[in-house]
Amino acid sequence: MKIGVATAFNKYSTPETMVRTAKIVEDAGLHSLWVPEHVVFFERHESRYPYSEDGRIPGNPDGLIDPFSALAFIAGHTRRIRLGTGICLVPQRNPIYTARQVADVDFLSAGRFDFGVGVGWLKEEFASLGVPWERRGARTADYIEAMKALWTQSEATHHGEFVQFEACLQHPKPVQQPHPPIFFGGESDAALTRVAELGQGWYGYNIGPEETAPLLRKLDDKLARAGRARSDVSIFVGVPRRAANPDALAELAELGVEQAILPLGGRTMDDVQRRAEGFAALAA
Repeated sequence: MKIGVATAFNKYSTPETMVRTAKIVEDAGLHSLWVPEHVVFFERHESRYPYSEDGRIPGNPDGLIDPFSALAFIAGHTRRIRLGTGICLVPQRNPIYTARQVADVDFLSAGRFDFGVGVGWLKEEFASLGVPWERRGARTADYIEAMKALWTQSEATHHGEFVQFEACLQHPKPVQQPHPPIFFGGESDAALTRVAELGQGWYGYNIGPEETAPLLRKLDDKLARAGRARSDVSIFVGVPRRAANPDALAELAELGVEQAILPLGGRTMDDVQRRAEGFAALAA
């Protein structure tokens, strides 16, 4: 099983520390680096973050560097590690611009980009952007199809419910063919349905073996209904610190998880170095 890491870049992340972090991850022999997305945060919000007991994002963040900007920058300072959005909030973005950014990162990284996507959880963020919260799942599906058209058609056309465009040109295309793999995040029935019907993979988050096993059984059922099988998708799991140990990772591998994505973090670069080397040892 491959080992990747997830980290967030913010106002404390200088260009130098971002480059150093990426090189530490690559030099340690880890497989990938994933970064999250939120364009705004709120001191007070009614929406509940699904991965904490109190419904707040740990650390109460006040901003993140755009994931595509961060990954394009890192792409120029690395050669091997894969680079992923974990995750991109597709329904609150203009899909034509998003398609352009995905293709650019894939182009600049020589085909090392994984497109992790989700429908979002922070209703207040959608409101601030003037994007309807309702039917964001259907909006995501339409946006994904529009982006596929832009990535794969020389002169792209799309006529969907939420986005339409006539024959237009958008180049360069992604290096990966037909396009970078799309990993749907989330553990709900709707998220797993999106994996089965639209995705090349699943990115489960903050779960260990005990939560992953029943979710994979649900996914298998949904894949069968869609005329697909587990072999048609890749399984990545964002593992909490409690499961970042050899026994838990071995159980995940036995379940068919192909990549465990561990939380990197660290107050200092020495912390980042130690954690990356420790994760590399788990991979070995």
